[in-house]
Amino acid sequence: MPVSFAAMAPSMAACAIPLYLSLLVVSFLALHQASPSYASDTISPGRSLSGHQNITSAGGQFVLGFFTPTASSKNYYVGIWYNKISLLTAVWVANRETPVTDPSTSELRISDDGNLVLLDRSKGIIWSTGTAIPSNSTVAVILDDGNLQLRDAANSSQVFWQSFDHPCDTWLPGATLGLNKLTNQSQTLTAWRNKADPAPGIFSLEIDPNGTSQYYILWKMSRIYWTSGVWNDHIFNLVPEMNQNYIYDFQFVNSSTEMHFRYTVKNDSITSRQQCLVYALCGPFGSCNDVVKPFCKCIEGFRVKNQTEWDLGDQSGGCERKTPLHCGRNSSGNSETDAFLPLSNMRPPDNSQILATLGSDEDCESACLNNCSCTAYSYNATGCFVWYGALLNLQDQYGTDGSTLHLRLAASELQSSKSKKGVGTWIIVGVVVVVIIVACLAILLWRRRSRRMMRKSKAVGGSMVPFTYRELRHATKNFSHKLGGGGFGSVFEGSLPDSTVIAVKKLEGLYQGEKQFRTEVSTIGTIQHVNLVRLLGFCSEGSRKLLVYEFMPKGSLDTQLFRSNSTALDWKTRYQIAVGTARGLAYLHEQCRDCIIHCDIKPENILLDASFVPKVADFGLAKLVGRDFSRVLTTMRGTRGYLAPEWITGVAITAKADVYSYGMMLLEIVSGRRNSEQTEDGIAAYFPKLVATMLVADDVESLLDPRLGGDANLEEVERACKLACWCIQDGESCRPTMGQVVQVLEGFLDATMPPIPRSILLAETPEEIKFFSELSSEQSSQTSSCPRTQSTKSNSSGV
Repeated sequence: MPVSFAAMAPSMAACAIPLYLSLLVVSFLALHQASPSYASDTISPGRSLSGHQNITSAGGQFVLGFFTPTASSKNYYVGIWYNKISLLTAVWVANRETPVTDPSTSELRISDDGNLVLLDRSKGIIWSTGTAIPSNSTVAVILDDGNLQLRDAANSSQVFWQSFDHPCDTWLPGATLGLNKLTNQSQTLTAWRNKADPAPGIFSLEIDPNGTSQYYILWKMSRIYWTSGVWNDHIFNLVPEMNQNYIYDFQFVNSSTEMHFRYTVKNDSITSRQQCLVYALCGPFGSCNDVVKPFCKCIEGFRVKNQTEWDLGDQSGGCERKTPLHCGRNSSGNSETDAFLPLSNMRPPDNSQILATLGSDEDCESACLNNCSCTAYSYNATGCFVWYGALLNLQDQYGTDGSTLHLRLAASELQSSKSKKGVGTWIIVGVVVVVIIVACLAILLWRRRSRRMMRKSKAVGGSMVPFTYRELRHATKNFSHKLGGGGFGSVFEGSLPDSTVIAVKKLEGLYQGEKQFRTEVSTIGTIQHVNLVRLLGFCSEGSRKLLVYEFMPKGSLDTQLFRSNSTALDWKTRYQIAVGTARGLAYLHEQCRDCIIHCDIKPENILLDASFVPKVADFGLAKLVGRDFSRVLTTMRGTRGYLAPEWITGVAITAKADVYSYGMMLLEIVSGRRNSEQTEDGIAAYFPKLVATMLVADDVESLLDPRLGGDANLEEVERACKLACWCIQDGESCRPTMGQVVQVLEGFLDATMPPIPRSILLAETPEEIKFFSELSSEQSSQTSSCPRTQSTKSNSSGV
């Protein structure tokens, strides 16, 4: 795993360097268990990427495609990110400074000259690999180490360009960072500007361009505020911790032509952060704390100078005074003066000046108070130290060498130790003391709960987090914002202390014991896939059973398909939703240690993230309830209109029940309406019957949602309709597996004309009965009753 090098905030996907070279943010992100690859790893001259399309490395570790840095961002970038980490963590960005606003009209492709290029909607080049290529046939391949290579299509060893040679903000294991002595060109890591903007920021790391074997961390490409020291054949001599390394293997090369450093990781399960050693991370009068989030805060008497930049993770602007100092203001009297606030647990800032002639703390204070530019002083056995102007690199909870930093503030910012005498004063003091004691107790209780919730907030993203009912009630504001509900309970929106938005489901009718529930939840929590809603935590207190999920800002698929006031999804988005949902179900059926049958696939249980990536929801409830479906058949699963016939006949349920429900939902994705609904003239219409008719008539365009105005890939529409009819076959043995469904949608398998299911033959008029009976008889003589899969790579076709 890489070591993350962040300029501004730990939440950023940031540049990465080895642990012992970094005095910045160091983050090791643990990958989940390996799983099979999902999609092709190659962009060829005949295949490009656009919209939500992407390619995945052969082992499923990394993805290349379009992404947005934050949910609120309207800019899209082409980048590489981890496939198995739920929070999108980018490690490389192509168009760092030139985003696109609409990925559906942009295209990443192989150009005529063999380069990999990013085109905007007018087919102008936004970004290019920009290298001279002698070959007339190239491909771009994403590898499992995160490296994107442009190479000869016939000779994979002939590499013309690779992202490892052009790092952005992340130094991945196996990549080199160094200097070409022949061309004098060096590879430099540069942090993001902020968490919403991957453009180059103010922090960078590079090897010494003068040829010494050491690395520099630079601020604004000018100031060297840290160096590794030179390489002594074993370690960098200013990083002695490398001698105690149990995590990396190191290699340093210094030849006549090049000089570089490389590392590989032995163990990827460690998480470590050293945020506060970034120079001026929190800006003027900002204090940093490595222990808790947020890392930066304003010291007492100061407030955030630019809240917008601060919220984006850029705290370098720092803080400004709440109240101007008295010194320097015109005043006839001197009734109000500045005073000093002692900070005994604060790291002294940089750039102090020593006044060696002053021999006492009082003299040091007086010298600072008499200089309007003096903002702080400290006195110890060494002498009097004073600071002028802005204070940088303040660090909280740092420890002390016996001295105290005294911060200059306006007198009104401090509680005066001089109070008026008299009975009234003592009464006020008594009241204040009582109030303070009560407030302190309340604060202690609140802090205790806040620290506990903050720790759990930080744990989200790692292992399963156990919550108390009180914590979730507080997070959801007493379950006030209901998102929806279903057969197992209602879902409410909530927020953790670190602003992570969550969805909390209150389970109803679940009567498992504590131990069994926790065992099932921990098992479900390890099941992670980009198309499955992630379970973050749980609560189990007696009969109170709650599940905490990641929040999906675009809601459920039914709200996007069926609500008249919603903007119609374009066909490309719908098709990607169909593909993603199929991948998620295939993972549950075929790639988990135990096959998990969802049992209630419908648009209401398909949630969409900010980029309309589909995620199957409630997939874990089937496992929580158990596999004895016959015992709870009447109360447990399914929704009318999506139920497979075997549910009604009482036959044992298999994964093919999900396939049937998926087929019914796929038809609704095509039409944009429920399969069974009344037309404008009040006549009930059954869409699957219309699909069968139009497939025979070769008129699939009429099946498309009229709101799309015919703007769709008709080949994909026909493929989806045929596949859906295969999925809703009466006999489960005639239905494809979800793995085959994915292959058909991705074009690796063809779908022949399916038989007409008996449920569709239940027509309402004699003419329809005659038509479908003759059609069914004709098909029976032309095709087998069950699907047959065949690769599109052969000359024949058919599912």
